[in-house]
Amino acid sequence: MPFALVNRYMRTQRTFLLLYISIITFGLVLNLKHSLFHSKTLIPSLLIPRASAFVPTLVTPKMMDPDLSKSWLLRSNSAIGIHEAWKLSQGDKRIVVAIIDTGVDLNHSDLKENFWHNPKEIPNNGLDDDHNGLIDDILGWDFVHNTATPYDEHGHGTHVTGIIGAVKGNGIGISGICPYVSLMILKYYAPNSSGRKNLENTVRAFQYAIDNGAHIINYSGGGAEYSKEEHDMIVKAQEKGILVVAAAGNEKNNADEIAYYPASYDLDNIISVAALQKDGTLVHSSNFGVTRIDVAAPGYQIYSTLPNNQYGMMTGTSQATAVVTGIAALTLSKYGKLPATKIKELILASVNPMLSLKAKIKSGGSVNALTSLERADHETKNTF
Repeated sequence: MPFALVNRYMRTQRTFLLLYISIITFGLVLNLKHSLFHSKTLIPSLLIPRASAFVPTLVTPKMMDPDLSKSWLLRSNSAIGIHEAWKLSQGDKRIVVAIIDTGVDLNHSDLKENFWHNPKEIPNNGLDDDHNGLIDDILGWDFVHNTATPYDEHGHGTHVTGIIGAVKGNGIGISGICPYVSLMILKYYAPNSSGRKNLENTVRAFQYAIDNGAHIINYSGGGAEYSKEEHDMIVKAQEKGILVVAAAGNEKNNADEIAYYPASYDLDNIISVAALQKDGTLVHSSNFGVTRIDVAAPGYQIYSTLPNNQYGMMTGTSQATAVVTGIAALTLSKYGKLPATKIKELILASVNPMLSLKAKIKSGGSVNALTSLERADHETKNTF
């Protein structure tokens, strides 16, 4: 659809690509559009500290996930090499991925085992045990309603969460790209909130993730205007060695000409992600750009979790972003000595080169989980 300029002082909802209806459920793909408030300024890249090392988790599943084949990116012949990658690592619960989105189905049987739990907070005692101003923030926080229960009233956040970290081998539904992980749920968006409020909630959610030990932040939203507040918060994440994976946007635009933020911020700890179809070409609405968009990943008719213990398909750069977040978590889980910028470098250097992407995407290819892990193995052996 054509790019639509929005009021500079509004942060509004943009509908993602398509409505897919299956016999199971349906998913309406949301693009969390934002409009921001300051002209662009750039700051130099900062040194990223190294993360703590992790021992990879290798688990033989007790049961098969019955719907695994419904997700084309999780099949044995998938171009991202996920089954071979799982032989090297399936994640680690010490990896914390913050998902800044519309919340999640807190009771979903394929997700709840992987929710992060705030180690500084005592559940349900009505006290602010960690003295951060939030009472009983066990799983994260709902910045829309200012509560400790970030329920998903839309579906987008639950879908993204499942792609990243649905439980593997539990005999239910599907698996996430990184099936052993801790998922910090941060709800910032509501369609009836004001533009300014959604932006404020975004910044607060980033601050929470930074303060509470996130290693990776997934942000599947964005907009066409620059925000100094948002930019500066991602700089803080960079200083802590936190990787931010951001959607390229769904306007069919060249982001080198029409920027899409936060994906277009010129910061070393951001990976910006375009969406691919099954044939390896870009989803028709995906933004692109050889300077500002780093990599492409599967984002067409992706099968994942939805509210009310359901499953369904969604399409867009949001889904592609979640795929890259999952791969980044896998890589960090096996090679936790690597800083965020190095993980980004490894993912970009490990792509499957594609002629269709050569003049569209900075890396010229689509992500490959197996190659990223193998390249990281070589990197650590030669560095540490």
